Amino acid sequence: MRLVLTTDTHLPKRAKDLPAPLWAAIDEADVVFHAGDWVDVAALDAVEARSRRLIACYGNNDGPALRARLPLVAHVILDGVRFAVIHETGDAKGREQRCAELFPDTDVLVFGHSHIPWDTTTPSGLRLLNPGSPTDRRRQPFCTYLTATVSDGLRDVELHEIPRAA
Repeated sequence: MRLVLTTDTHLPKRAKDLPAPLWAAIDEADVVFHAGDWVDVAALDAVEARSRRLIACYGNNDGPALRARLPLVAHVILDGVRFAVIHETGDAKGREQRCAELFPDTDVLVFGHSHIPWDTTTPSGLRLLNPGSPTDRRRQPFCTYLTATVSDGLRDVELHEIPRAA
């Protein structure tokens, strides 16, 4: 099962559309995860229309219309792997322990907010994944998203850098 993980798309404030490499990945994925900060309902509609399956939550920049359609935390089990998706996890300091305590029945926590890619595993085995942002790199050298597969566990997690526009 092919996964795409993204967050903090901030459309249309940070970009008019998602980058072509991310759209291509979404088109090929079996499941798309989005960890919030869509900003505009049209962004949700577009990703939903092109996704075979979308697992998503709202973020701090998402207004009432998005919050009416999306949960604060989304949960799904894919091939025995327990996922949760949330926008904010708080400060980087203490993140692993805090998330392990808040999500004891989760194998993979997908989150966003910082626009900074993150991939760690807690002592309890919880995998924390932040795909960064495909539209707003902030202090990062590139905009990013993640892909992975689920096959007898989570595998092949790969950070994809989106080339800067010329």
